Amino acid sequence: SAAMPNLSREQVFVLSRALTGAIRAAVMEEQPFLRGAAFEDELVRLAVAYLSAVSRHAARNPVEDPMWRRRAKLFTAGVATLWVGADWPIHDLAERALYSMHMVQHLLFTFVAPPLLIAGVPAWMLRRALAVRPVRAVFTFWTRPLVALLTFNAILLFTHWPTIVDASVRSEWTHFGLHVLIVLSALVMWWPVMSPLPELPALSPPGQMLYLFLQSLAPTIPASFLTFGHTLLYPVYGTFPRIWGVSALTDQLLAGLTMKLVGGAIHWVYIGTIFFRWHAREERDGWDALAMARLEREIRSEATR
Repeated sequence: SAAMPNLSREQVFVLSRALTGAIRAAVMEEQPFLRGAAFEDELVRLAVAYLSAVSRHAARNPVEDPMWRRRAKLFTAGVATLWVGADWPIHDLAERALYSMHMVQHLLFTFVAPPLLIAGVPAWMLRRALAVRPVRAVFTFWTRPLVALLTFNAILLFTHWPTIVDASVRSEWTHFGLHVLIVLSALVMWWPVMSPLPELPALSPPGQMLYLFLQSLAPTIPASFLTFGHTLLYPVYGTFPRIWGVSALTDQLLAGLTMKLVGGAIHWVYIGTIFFRWHAREERDGWDALAMARLEREIRSEATR
């Protein structure tokens, strides 16, 4: 038999997109809520452009970023996560059937894809993007820990307001715009934890753990209403045909549990990872008194802003 050809990442990505599209068309062609693939096509172009740029840079500067292949895999995984959340079946179930699937979609857009994207972008690319002074000034402001925390959680609560959820279901453009807003706010929120730039540094490990703990509190507000509510918080989801025998109230309960338990678990996985890495570094290098002094300054500085 003929040997399998060696495919580039770009080719694998495009071929997988074509396969997904074929399955989507075959299974969902009779569904009235089937949407076009324009957004997914843009994700393909984004991934191809990114991989081309980092490949060319690595060829010209082989010593600068020896981890570029790993970064490329992380970035591609982040784009693929956005794709999974934006495509069939999650997108269609979230928009026309199950609010619990809507919650899964938002977890992918906020707690899975953004850290992968930030970890996958090399420092040289970020510095070029921030070379324009006004862009850098705006980015620096929005990624300050307190600003990022408040912004993300304000948008999270806003996008779970019943009127906004109803509008997003009834308008594809509103739905898309809210998803863009959610992803951008999540990128801002994760920056103080994931920043690869020394000139715009991440918080110290204790600061990162405190920051993520505080971040885990706000989602409990909508999660509590969803979990313990005896009436539909989002009546529009009660108008959709029921699938798999899941009632609208049960679906709402599952959405609340997903937000609280799965979202909380993701937070604590990150917190635990940060702690054990910090502990291993302290065991190896000794107690970092300077880092603790910097943490104290950070806390005092944020408290007085």
